[in-house]
This record gives sequence, structure tokens and C-alpha cells, in this order.
Amino acid sequence: GVGGPARFLAATYACEVTGVDLSEPFVEAADYLTARTGQAAKVSFKTGSALALPFDDGGFDVVLLQHVAMNIAARPLLYREIRRMLKPGGKFVTFDVVLNGGDPLYPVPWAKTPAESFLLTAAATCEAIEAAGFRMLVQRDDTAEAKTWFAALRASGPPPSLNLGVVMGPGFADFAANLGRNLMEGRLGILTAVFETVPAE
Repeated sequence: GVGGPARFLAATYACEVTGVDLSEPFVEAADYLTARTGQAAKVSFKTGSALALPFDDGGFDVVLLQHVAMNIAARPLLYREIRRMLKPGGKFVTFDVVLNGGDPLYPVPWAKTPAESFLLTAAATCEAIEAAGFRMLVQRDDTAEAKTWFAALRASGPPPSLNLGVVMGPGFADFAANLGRNLMEGRLGILTAVFETVPAE
């Protein structure tokens, strides 16, 4: 995206953060915003695919995946690539949309049609991550919190003129409304989970 979580983590934990996005315009926007907030010494961004990350093996202590996996069909490859990035004992944190029950309504922020969406249930997501060489430490269903957030957003009235729709395009309001409806109706859920690497045998 435009790097908000990366800047938050760097400011909160005084760590160095590298963000990756497939879209070069998003990376350019993230670089611009990071420079404007004075965080360029701690936060950087690269254009790249999550299935072929532009980094050497074992270079990171932690990998965070936020609202990405539902875009990717090749989940085993995705999670193996994340495993490759981590040092021994490294942690992998995922915060993502998952299937919960029933067919989602489209379009949503990551897909205009079902053919472009690669959602899994929370259980199937965790199983795929563990198969890539991880052990689960924490799993939490954050669907209720997401519903509360959407309800508060809806009650606050129209969004300010500067919102994610500036980057996502004119259909963003409909995409976001469908995501909220899918959560409220129990079609989708939000998974938060933390894993650690398992030593190779």
C-alpha cells in the first residue's frame, strides 16, 4: 500500500522496516509520505512480488503480511517465500481477510470479481502457513473488532476528501461498502495470527 503500517511500526518500536508492494505507484507514494514524515532513515520500500521477494535469505527478524494473501492463488509459494526471508527463530505475523461463511459480495477492495479473489478460511490459511515451516504461537479472530470499526466509520458520515480512495480510484467507496457488508453478514472474517519458524530437519 502507501506504507502506513511500516511507518507506524518504525515509530512505535524504533525498528527498521522495509515495505514491498507489486505496484510501483504505491511504492512511489509510500516513499513520498515517508520522506514527508521524516522517517526515510528507518523506513524504505521496494517494488516486488511477494512470490519472489527481492532480498537474500534470512535477512529479517519479522515479516508482517497485511491484507495481501487474498490476492494470491499460490499460497504455498507465498508462505515458503516468507519463510525464506526470516532468520532462525524469526516471527511471521499475518492480518488478513478470510472466508467465514457464504459467498462474498463483489466488488471488494482487492477484487472486482470472484475470479480475482483467492480467499481461504482461517483454518486453511493457518494450515498452509504451518506447512511452509512455521509453528503457530497466537491465533485470534478479529472479525468483531472489524465490524465495530466499520460501524463507527459508517456512523461518522462521509469520509474526508483525503482517504484511501485517492489511491484506489473512484470505485473505492463501493468496494469498501461491500467489504463492510460481507463482514457484517458473516461472509468474511479477519484473522490475526503469529507464527515462528521451525528449524529445518
